[in-house]
Amino acid sequence: MSTESHVTPEPIRFDTKIAVLLREDLEPWQRLNVTAFLVSGLGTQVPEVIGEPYEDADGVPYLPMFRQPVLVFEGTKETLTAAHARVLSRALPRAVFTSDLFSTGNDRDNRAAVRAVSTGELDLVGIAVYGPRNAVDKVVKGARMHP
Repeated sequence: MSTESHVTPEPIRFDTKIAVLLREDLEPWQRLNVTAFLVSGLGTQVPEVIGEPYEDADGVPYLPMFRQPVLVFEGTKETLTAAHARVLSRALPRAVFTSDLFSTGNDRDNRAAVRAVSTGELDLVGIAVYGPRNAVDKVVKGARMHP
């Protein structure tokens, strides 16, 4: 008879959160595209969000990914505008995607399109934010989980 105790480990709880907020009127392909673009910026500026590389049983290596889930929310244009103001006031790491970026085809033109518009006039279709859980919750207040 085994005396080993099988204890289920406690779930990992993160004190930080990665959230993406999408405008609710986007087409499905736009939602996927915007989400992918937005989260791609976080790992470059906030390296602690990236976990260890993966490897399968045959030893084939894979790129590391975020160490924690990405929560995706949706809201109205007004919700995004308010969230943008809150993320700026809290100085949290963030990425933005504006409607203008749907008509550009490369990084240089994307950056130029954002640079051409003042902060208060950005036509936001998505925001990504990383930071302490409570701060991120306050930024996305009024949004709902993406279905």
